[in-house]
Amino acid sequence: MRYMSPMGFKKRLSSNGMNSTTNGEVWVERSAHLENRVMKLQVRSPPGEQAGTETSGTTVIWAMTEMMRNPSVLAKAQAEVRETFKGKETFDEDVIEELKYLKQVVKETLRLHPPLALLVPRECREETNINGYTIPLKTRVMVNVWAMGRDPEYWEDVESFMLERFEQSSVDFMGNNFELLPFGSGRRMCPGVTFGSINVHLPFYHFNWKLPD
Repeated sequence: MRYMSPMGFKKRLSSNGMNSTTNGEVWVERSAHLENRVMKLQVRSPPGEQAGTETSGTTVIWAMTEMMRNPSVLAKAQAEVRETFKGKETFDEDVIEELKYLKQVVKETLRLHPPLALLVPRECREETNINGYTIPLKTRVMVNVWAMGRDPEYWEDVESFMLERFEQSSVDFMGNNFELLPFGSGRRMCPGVTFGSINVHLPFYHFNWKLPD
């Protein structure tokens, strides 16, 4: 077995007069000169590849949106990024760790706008009991992280974009604090968990942003 790029494979099929679906699934019919056999081949891109890039892009877009709504936040975040990376030709993780203010921006963005409102469904492998509730075998569990990020029991003024809530807080989005789980928790959490926070600084370093008049 070897990894095959769905897009590249699709192009090769088209060049040979074969058809494929647009969802990454390919059904290949071998022609008569290939021993008259019919082979069904399903090609999918790795789930982590799509999840990582899409969640990262969503985080960047929402962070930009919220900061353009709050010009003072945008100016401060941009100043921090440009001062931190001033004179540096490359960006590494150690330097990114110095962006304390931008980290607050990312946390608050993910609280209000998690990449997915509902995490990927989970299914119970066996019947279990949690806090007096019986969970039958094969029960599908949906976690509403959008609602968790706006729960007034844990967050004040839930609809407001307030970075102050994270100034003296150790809460993060790495799956250890259940009030903020935009990427899930545990070994099956979203692989894009680190991508969003790493990529957000790039648009501020290179461009100036503002809403149209």
